[in-house]
Amino acid sequence: MAAPSPHPNPRRWAALAFISIAQLMVFLDSAIMNIALPSAQQALHFSDGGRQWVITAYGLAFGGLLILGGRLGDLLGRKRAFTIGLIGFALASALGGAAGNLGTLLIARAGQGVFGALLAPAALALISLTFTDARERAKAFGIYGAIATAGGVLGLLLGGLLTEYLNWRWSMLVNIPIAVVGIIGAITVVQDIPTEGKRVRIDIPGAILATLGLVALVFGFSEAESRGWSSGLTITLLVAAVVLILAFLIAEKKITSPLLPLHVLTERNRAGAYLSVGLAVMSMFGMFLFLSYYLQLVKGYSPVLTGVAFVPLGAAQAFGSMVIGTRLSGRLRPGLLMGAGYLVSAIGVLLLVLLQADSSYGLLAVAEIITGLGIGTAFMPAMSLGTHGVEPQDAGVASAMVGTAQQVGGSVGTALLNTIAASSTTAYLATREHGRAVTDAALVHGFGTAYWWAFGFLLLAALISLVAVNAPRPDHSTASAGATAADKPVPVH
Repeated sequence: MAAPSPHPNPRRWAALAFISIAQLMVFLDSAIMNIALPSAQQALHFSDGGRQWVITAYGLAFGGLLILGGRLGDLLGRKRAFTIGLIGFALASALGGAAGNLGTLLIARAGQGVFGALLAPAALALISLTFTDARERAKAFGIYGAIATAGGVLGLLLGGLLTEYLNWRWSMLVNIPIAVVGIIGAITVVQDIPTEGKRVRIDIPGAILATLGLVALVFGFSEAESRGWSSGLTITLLVAAVVLILAFLIAEKKITSPLLPLHVLTERNRAGAYLSVGLAVMSMFGMFLFLSYYLQLVKGYSPVLTGVAFVPLGAAQAFGSMVIGTRLSGRLRPGLLMGAGYLVSAIGVLLLVLLQADSSYGLLAVAEIITGLGIGTAFMPAMSLGTHGVEPQDAGVASAMVGTAQQVGGSVGTALLNTIAASSTTAYLATREHGRAVTDAALVHGFGTAYWWAFGFLLLAALISLVAVNAPRPDHSTASAGATAADKPVPVH
C-alpha cells in the first residue's frame, strides 16, 4: 500500500457536491416513478399487477444487490464503481424513457436497481474515506444526510410537475442530465484511496446467498402488502429469506475472504446505526405513504400540490442534517444526538395521530417540520457511524449495510404499516354505514392507527441509539478520534 498522504484532497468539497448530486438521483428515482406510474400505465396499457412490478423490479434489484455492489466497489475501487454505476443508471433510464411496452420498462427499472446498488455504497464510502477530519466529516455527512432524507420529498414534487406538465417519460429521462453531471465530477475531482490487501476474487457462494436472501426478503414484504400475510407465497418467501440469510452468515464466518466480514456487523456502534436507521425508515416510509393517501384521497390534492405539501418536511430534514446535526456533533456523542433526533421525530409523528378528515394543513405542516428536524439531525451521525472504524478495504460493504438497512426498513415498514392501516380501516367501516364522510373518517382512523406504530418504531430507534451506540464525541480540533493511517486519503486519479 502506498504511504498515506497527510494532505486531504484539495477539491474534496467539489467532489462532495458531485457525489451528492449523483446520490440524489437514486433517492429521486423511486419517488418520481411512484407519481408517474398511473400515467405510464395508461400510456403503455398494462395491468395493475404490471404496475406493482414496475416498483418491485427496482426494489428487488437494488435491495438484493447492495451488499454485492458494496464489495465490488471495494475490489474495483470506489471511484470506478461510482462512475460505472452512473453510466449504467443513465443508460437504464434512457431505455425506460423510450420504453414502448411493459417488458422494456421492467428491464429498465431492474437495470436502474442493479447500477444503483453499485453507485449508492460507493458514494457513501467515498465521502467516508475523503473526510477524516472530524469537523469536516460532520459537515460532509450533514450535507449527504440532507440530500438522502430530502430526496424523496423532492421526488414527489418533481414527479408531479413532470407528469402533469410534460409526460411520464421524463420521470426516467430526468436522470440522464443528473448522471452526466455526476460522471464529469467523478472523472475530474473525485479521488479514491488504494486499499491494502485487495481481494482478487469474489466470494461467489456468499454473493449468491446474500442476493437471494435479500431478494426473497424484499419480495416477501412486497407480496405481504399486496396478497396478505397469510398468502402461501408470502410465507414461503419470508421463510426462504430467513434460511438464506442465516446460511449466508454461517458461510461468511467460515471463509477467509468473505463478501461481508462479520466484524462489520458485530461492532456495536455500526450495528446500532444500521438497526436504528432501519427502524426509523420503517416509520418514515409509512409517513410518506399515508400522508400521500391522506392528501390525495381525503383532501383531494393534485399530485403537484401533494408534492408542494411535503416541502416543509424536506426543508426541515435538510436543516436538521446540515445545521443542527453538524453543529451539535462536536458537543454531543453520536448516540445521544441520534437518540434525541429520533425522539423529536416521534413527537412529530405523534401529532399526525390528531389529523382528522377536516383538519387544516397547518397541523400537518407543524408535524412535518418537527419530524423532519428530528430525522435530519439523527441521520447525520447515523450515516457517519455506518463506516465507523472500518478499514478502507471494507468501506464499500460497510456503506452498503446502511443502504440495506434503509431498503429492508422501507420494505418492512410499507408492508407492515399498510396492513395495519387497512385492517383498522376495515374494522371501522364494519360498524358504520358507508358514505363519503364515513369512508374518509375510516381512512384517517386507519392512518392514525399506523402512526401509533410508526411512533413506536422511532422510540425503539431512540432506545437502541442511546444504549448501543457508545462512540465518544468527535474531537473537532484534530483529526477524527481513532482514525488510523489507513483512514487518510491518498489521491488516485
